[in-house]
Amino acid sequence: MTDGADDPIAVKLGHLFVASDTDQDGFVDWSDYERLISRYLDGYGVGEDDRRAHALRAAYQMYWSELLQQVNGVDRLSKEQFVVANQAAGVDGSRFTMAEVVPQAIFDVMDTDADDAISKPEYKVFLEAWGVSDLEALNVFLELDTDDDGRISRGEFIGAIREFFTSPELESPASLFFGHIEH
Repeated sequence: MTDGADDPIAVKLGHLFVASDTDQDGFVDWSDYERLISRYLDGYGVGEDDRRAHALRAAYQMYWSELLQQVNGVDRLSKEQFVVANQAAGVDGSRFTMAEVVPQAIFDVMDTDADDAISKPEYKVFLEAWGVSDLEALNVFLELDTDDDGRISRGEFIGAIREFFTSPELESPASLFFGHIEH
């Protein structure tokens, strides 16, 4: 097994762990995802009864269930467990695809005007939901907009999330979703 410090994907997943640990207790559990879901819904003004809220919660529940299947017998994950579980879940392409289902649900919540694209103001709310205030992260919007049309399409967004989970490149725009990664 590779030392996490040498594995760029593990470094990115460690960064995701910190962002996902919404109560900063050193573990990620379901309550962290509940807080994150609430941040999305509040930030985008989506009601609990909205179909997008139900889809977002269901996607995160599937993701959480998949992570727990990778680390038998626990109900909260340390940073190391989180990284290992995400890596293991990402290997099995025949099952739930975390880099597809959750981003689709997030995109649907983010796309407040239903134009199938994310504007810079809509992206800013995404960053705020994750507690990111790094201006560099907002500037990543321009790089995620690969066709330079001033918006992030569904394909660009999903592709960037997929790249976050799979690309070893730490300085690519998709790797900087949550700001600059310290490694």
